[in-house]
Amino acid sequence: MASGATDTRRSPSATGEYLVDPEWLEAHLGDPRLRLVEVDVSPGPYDEGHIEGAVLWDVYRDLKDAEYRLIDEEAAVALIGRSGIGPGSLVVVYGYAPAMGFWFLKLHGHADVRILDCARATWREGGRPWTDRKADPVAATRYPLTGRAERIRADQPAVESAMGSPSCSLVDVRTGPEFRGECFWPSGGLEEGGRPGHIPSAVHLPIGELHDGEGSFLPAEELRRQFAPIDLSAADEVITYCTIGGRASTAWFVLTYLLGRDHVRVYDGSWAEWGRMAGTPVA
Repeated sequence: MASGATDTRRSPSATGEYLVDPEWLEAHLGDPRLRLVEVDVSPGPYDEGHIEGAVLWDVYRDLKDAEYRLIDEEAAVALIGRSGIGPGSLVVVYGYAPAMGFWFLKLHGHADVRILDCARATWREGGRPWTDRKADPVAATRYPLTGRAERIRADQPAVESAMGSPSCSLVDVRTGPEFRGECFWPSGGLEEGGRPGHIPSAVHLPIGELHDGEGSFLPAEELRRQFAPIDLSAADEVITYCTIGGRASTAWFVLTYLLGRDHVRVYDGSWAEWGRMAGTPVA
């Protein structure tokens, strides 16, 4: 963890601390501490409409480089700063991959991050503040990063070292076709030069049904059932991965913040990195 950052993981009984409902967010839209971030994989949905005041973080443009690797600390400082986020900001993330935005900010030691516990459509269809106008520019900040919290991140060498280790479980949260090597991308497509499949020794635990019809996380009892293959009381390490890190971050968020599991890391490079690297073992 970055120096000075606090361990803000919640216990399974602590509700509302890291998830906010639409009513709460609408009531706090005027809070000067609030910063809204929509996390998506293209600008299209944001351009069509978004919550008033939200800025866009495009995973492929803002969070990843051209090789699908996480941006470096200098780029992270610039991104957080131009989003108007300071150390005291209350950041609420939503959209296609909100848990990835949550994880990214926790990686850099930000204390107060929350996820909107509903889908974009649920917010919009509820008649809540919505616009297709980009947020007004905010005063840029210089975010004082003090080092990444590597305890929640695993890079490619760490994952390769963990293959077959009795003290670490690699958990692939992609769909069956992705895991079986029938496609490279979740859309069903292949990647030129990329190899479909999965990391040897990885456990397959798809997470396609963690939300209800409104886009809210399911109750803890149901989440425990879905994550039953993972011993929630064990002391060994878990590393989650998917294709670009969005679903892996969601699994990390659920395990860490909703179910209280220790020692969970995200392989943020995930299959977009692993499957395109020469020499990485593929099953």
